[in-house]
Amino acid sequence: MDFNVRKLATDAGIFFSRAVQFTEEKLGQAEKTELDAHFENLLSRADCTKNWTEKIYRQTEVLLQPNPGARIEEFLYEKLDRKVPPRPTNGEILGQFMLEAAKEFGPGTPYGSTLIKVGDCQRRLGGAEREFLQSSSISFLTPLRNFLEGDWRTISKERRLLENRRLDLDACKARLKKAKAAEAKAAAVPDFQETRPRNYVLSASASALWNEELDKAEHELRVAQTEFDRQAEVTRLLLEGISSTHVNHLRCLCEFVEAQAMYYNQCHKYMQELQKELGSSSGDIRCPDSLEVNSQPDVSPTNPSAYLPLNSPSTLETDALQIEEVQPPASGTRKAKVLYDYDAGDSSELSLRADELITVYTVPGMDSDWLIGERGNLKGKVPVTYLELLS
Repeated sequence: MDFNVRKLATDAGIFFSRAVQFTEEKLGQAEKTELDAHFENLLSRADCTKNWTEKIYRQTEVLLQPNPGARIEEFLYEKLDRKVPPRPTNGEILGQFMLEAAKEFGPGTPYGSTLIKVGDCQRRLGGAEREFLQSSSISFLTPLRNFLEGDWRTISKERRLLENRRLDLDACKARLKKAKAAEAKAAAVPDFQETRPRNYVLSASASALWNEELDKAEHELRVAQTEFDRQAEVTRLLLEGISSTHVNHLRCLCEFVEAQAMYYNQCHKYMQELQKELGSSSGDIRCPDSLEVNSQPDVSPTNPSAYLPLNSPSTLETDALQIEEVQPPASGTRKAKVLYDYDAGDSSELSLRADELITVYTVPGMDSDWLIGERGNLKGKVPVTYLELLS
């Protein structure tokens, strides 16, 4: 083992000098070399890029793989430099379960045959998801990870070196300042009337020593300044490379969006094909019309009518129910508070305004999702979902 005591002592002295300089700067007892504004902007931009890239990378990992256990497993395989074993997606697992259930129930039954069709669609959706995950990992996650584990580590290393060079430079400036003060004090004019000329000899000797110390401090300052300038230039070049990193990440982001759009478009295509297949299938049991995606109304908080029950009365039922002939029961009427505005669809319905109170009751043979509402001399059907029944 090559143990160099002198080098160890030198390194320890440099470390102690930097620690003293850093502490004095924090306490406001020493001057600090400030970087120019452009350099500070580059540092701030680099830190911002690192922080947001890390957040985007982590959240994209969560988006692509919500299971934290699976993410940890993939991380361990990556650190061990081993290939991650293939893992079926949730859609593929669901599709497999549906196909196995269809075999048990009988593929010739309506439920079994539908399970086969839906299960096959789920497997195709799972396959599309697998392709999306793979392409996104290669085109988006990998470049972000390479920046964080490669370029950013290099930038951080050079920034630490620059900070050390700055501390060395400021320590040299402090030593030079002290040497100048001591040299000026030693070079003061001696008192020639002094009865003991020995003091004059000592003063001249001290002045010579401080002159030598001053020359040494100036030389160390020049060396430290040169090393600081060189390291600052290296760090500046790396920080200016952040612009090219942004360009690269922009290209990767566009590829990620393209892969995501293709994935959702493919899923939509598979679901449309499944709907057509289920809609055209013959049998005793058919899927309800409410499964048709394209026929669904817009659902939003500002459009409460989208929440009307699917089994609302048909036109024939409306015609059959003559509102004018309906009479309230002797008992069973209740008060109700209107939750949303409702515009009557025809003459058999009663328009409502939010927060008003009305009297409601039901009549035999009427759909359970509707009630008869009365407000003054007006009477008509009202949807239950728009009301809060009061005791």
